Amino acid sequence: MTGPTADALRRAFPAGTAPLVERVLAQAERRGLRVYLVGGPVRDLLLGQSLRDVDLLVEEAEGRGAAELAREAAPEGARVVAHERFGTVRIDAGGAGIDLATARSERYAHPGALPEVGPGRLDEDLRRRDFSVNAMALPLSEAARAAHGALVDLEEGRRDLERRTLRILHPRSFHDDPTRALRAARLAARLRFTLSRGTRSALRDALRDGAFGRVSGERLRRELEKLFGDAVLELDPATALRLLDEWHVLGALEPGLALPRPAVPALRRLGRSLAAPPWPSPRLRPWAAGLATWLAPLEGGLRTRALKRFAVRGEVAQRLASFRRLRDARIRALARARGRGAIDALLGDLGEDELLALHAWAPPTERRRIQRYAAEDRARRLPLTGDDLVALGLSGPLVGKALARIRSAFLDGAVRSRDDAVALARELGRRRPAPRRPTPAPREPGAV
Repeated sequence: MTGPTADALRRAFPAGTAPLVERVLAQAERRGLRVYLVGGPVRDLLLGQSLRDVDLLVEEAEGRGAAELAREAAPEGARVVAHERFGTVRIDAGGAGIDLATARSERYAHPGALPEVGPGRLDEDLRRRDFSVNAMALPLSEAARAAHGALVDLEEGRRDLERRTLRILHPRSFHDDPTRALRAARLAARLRFTLSRGTRSALRDALRDGAFGRVSGERLRRELEKLFGDAVLELDPATALRLLDEWHVLGALEPGLALPRPAVPALRRLGRSLAAPPWPSPRLRPWAAGLATWLAPLEGGLRTRALKRFAVRGEVAQRLASFRRLRDARIRALARARGRGAIDALLGDLGEDELLALHAWAPPTERRRIQRYAAEDRARRLPLTGDDLVALGLSGPLVGKALARIRSAFLDGAVRSRDDAVALARELGRRRPAPRRPTPAPREPGAV
């Protein structure tokens, strides 16, 4: 394979990234640097898919690597963020971004640890990656094309793409980084790939040796964030979790953890919702909605332990741990609710995460009510505000109660205009109970 033409690459890049790549390559040509497209973008390009990101690899020369190249190529006003520990840098400009990395080698101080990264060659960088299909490089700069001329595929990744197979690059890959198993589940679910026989054997060895117990909760949570976040790419989270369950990874993360059968249809609905309006919204955390949906059928103590294992703490952990009780109460109440105002009152205090998880678990009728609330009623604004009510003479807790009554009537169609809302507010103000007069103290005997 000689690689796609420059025009084909430009069309494949995510919107707005082609000019950034061209600036990087222009600087690379001046310096004679070798720059490659690497990893997932090469895989997706060979699969005929649109690229969702751009990962560039720079072979260091004369002290110049990714960080120096990024600073020289970044347009005015761009944000350049370097992570020196990992030799990576990101350029963000005009709503688009690309990632660059200096070719690296790495070693693991112990299984499950973050890698210790050092300078390396292209071949070392590719061979440190997770799967063969992610270990390919496409030369972009003139110096890179002169050195390699075509697709760099040292580990037969293209062959594995054709076989739709995920294959690790060495037998202790899962020992070094057990989170690769979670990435395997994401990729297998999204691309409909399977694990090679040797990869399955290596995973069993890592499970037997207890490698997964050494991974920090923060790293596990980041992988789960990606698992549920990939739903926008048509990944079914239930399929990914089912694979992890079948591979016995879930139980290795926390004893007793599994994928409960009742959660499967709910997780599939959640995945479809994440890819379509009115979700996702900027306030939504797909991973939190996903954990709430997945863990709801499990016993309460196991839910709490799993959240702790995934480093979910504070108020978020409390809300996720108690979601099952909230789910059952709200679904029962939704079935009895009459009118859009009543539904709004039931759902208005829920966060985006809880609302989406509730939608995933609800029966069809209640699910349609939640969908209508999320798509239509949630964003509707009243024709007056709390300040307007204060100006009409209402005060204290009565302002909040009046706003709730007016909102309910507005959604039900009983209030259609500002005049209607003002009239209802005045009526509510007239109903305000008169302040209680203090009871006179009893007179003492003989008092005048």
